[in-house]
Amino acid sequence: MTQPPPPPPNQPPDPQGGFGAPTPPQQPPGYGYPQQPEPGYGYPQQPPAPQPEPGYGYPQQQQQPTAPQQSPYGYPTPPQQPGQQPVPPPYGYPAQPQQPYGGYPQTAPVPAVAPGGKKLSAQLQIVIAAAVAVVLIVGVGIWYANSGSGGDDKNPVSSAGTSQGTGGQTGGSGGSNGVGGDGKEKAPAVTQSKEVFRIGLPKVPDTTDVSGSWVTDKAFVKTGVNSVVGYDLDKGTVLWTLPLTGQVCGASRHTTADHKVAILFEATKRVAPRYYQPCTEVGMVDLGTGKLLWSSSVTGGSAGDAKARFSEVTLSGQTVAAGGTDGGAAFDAANGNPRWKPQANDQDCFDLGYGGGAGLVAVRKCGPFESQYVLIQNLNPTTGAPLSQYKMPTGVKYAAVVSTKPLVVAADVGDSAGDGSGISDFFSIDEKTGKLKAKITADADQYGARCRSTKVEACTQALVGNGRLYVPTEEHEGSTGEYGDETNEIIAFDLATGRTVPEKADAGDTYTLVPLRMDGGDLIAYKVPPYDKGGRVVSVNGGTMKETVLLENPSEKSTRETERSFGVTGSEYLYADGRFFVSKTYVSKTSDGGSSATGEYLAVSYGTKG
Repeated sequence: MTQPPPPPPNQPPDPQGGFGAPTPPQQPPGYGYPQQPEPGYGYPQQPPAPQPEPGYGYPQQQQQPTAPQQSPYGYPTPPQQPGQQPVPPPYGYPAQPQQPYGGYPQTAPVPAVAPGGKKLSAQLQIVIAAAVAVVLIVGVGIWYANSGSGGDDKNPVSSAGTSQGTGGQTGGSGGSNGVGGDGKEKAPAVTQSKEVFRIGLPKVPDTTDVSGSWVTDKAFVKTGVNSVVGYDLDKGTVLWTLPLTGQVCGASRHTTADHKVAILFEATKRVAPRYYQPCTEVGMVDLGTGKLLWSSSVTGGSAGDAKARFSEVTLSGQTVAAGGTDGGAAFDAANGNPRWKPQANDQDCFDLGYGGGAGLVAVRKCGPFESQYVLIQNLNPTTGAPLSQYKMPTGVKYAAVVSTKPLVVAADVGDSAGDGSGISDFFSIDEKTGKLKAKITADADQYGARCRSTKVEACTQALVGNGRLYVPTEEHEGSTGEYGDETNEIIAFDLATGRTVPEKADAGDTYTLVPLRMDGGDLIAYKVPPYDKGGRVVSVNGGTMKETVLLENPSEKSTRETERSFGVTGSEYLYADGRFFVSKTYVSKTSDGGSSATGEYLAVSYGTKG
């Protein structure tokens, strides 16, 4: 299979900024832990050369074109819907009246002089001021009530709540009717956990990416140096070790139903002085047996006759898709046979990467170096044919896929976020038509979700479910106002309207909520603890936003210090069936003393069982 077709000709490029190597993002504000840098996969970023990339998605009610245009690759180019945007709705959509912090309307100044020239008495001024305040309050209340219904406004709503999650407008879904409460994770009889095992840090000669961890019914699986290792859930002993030709340099967050996962790894070992090898090999690992089922590589794109280099990999159905600045490729999950590979086209397009899971979505960059633009394409996972596409606004250099179905994308428009989060706005897109449903502005000073700027599927703390987008607020002062009393909330946006729903989840004083994953219609979240307590794992009802404690870690000093050594921005958190795993995403150069000298570990496990 060759590279998918270029974008439809009736969607002209939108001139944008250049595509040079990105400025390293600032570390986001921490949650009380020492912050750690977020390295790449072990090799330097290269200035992307425009190249071909496949469109890729999943076969969801493919739109039938009225007069299909034949692409040079043998399948029809997706039809342009009547009135479909070549350019997205303007960012100048009428905004809501801005109120001072706290939501109180300001009153108009009261004139001190009557129309006839006489100075008003102090008592009369007070009476007039009170009347004006009442009128304004009533007026603002009516405006908010009317705006909640959407009225005749046909444009998507841009909305952002306050840091307490009470601002913005009520979403179209209203309350929690029929939302949430169906999660599989239930509170055990005893929620107090104990530490089950610790895994020591591997010795590395340089900073090494070890992203990737999974849980099966028998094992906790973690990437290591030149290997993937499975550990017994109850003992932490090694069940199996899969040696590889080189370092793991990418791992899918999605797995198959029978516990198979896609990874990227290097063809040879890293050696001094550069400790760098290109990330070219794609493979499928059986997490039950520890076997490498197949491995493959492809040529093409800007790599020419050399092996294409990839920076991330994902899985959707029976397709493994890998992307990077050399372009994108896809493989049959059963045997590793290539479905398509990077290939040049006359639109200078290439796929940066893919979002997987329920669907397959490509983030494609097109156009000449000085005026590149970004397309979001929902793909047929078998052929790579675009089923629909949405053109991102001018000023978007990269985009990240938060969810493929429903389709939600995050981007930093015009580098306006300013906090290293990689997010200024979320885009709710109809994956069947490519039309924008809502643009949700996520003020960097208010919201805590994060995406790695040059990665397509590397967002954390943003969850999609129940027709809603769930994000945490940044930390703010708690109710006591004392030092160290920071807290936050998780709020939700309606994906159809972009408006906040009224319910929110409160972390409570001294705790901070970090959303981890959806559990049916509910959320699994980690509560980062204060200095003198252990962390908690809670289930949050996706409708009422009420929480249920599933696990609470010990408060003993030695245990809580180990838990606190894992910074939120540099760790992976997994919870399943009463077991909680925390692991690092990278390891720095270590001394001969290893973990006992540094007080840090590759992974730690907690459990409520036994």
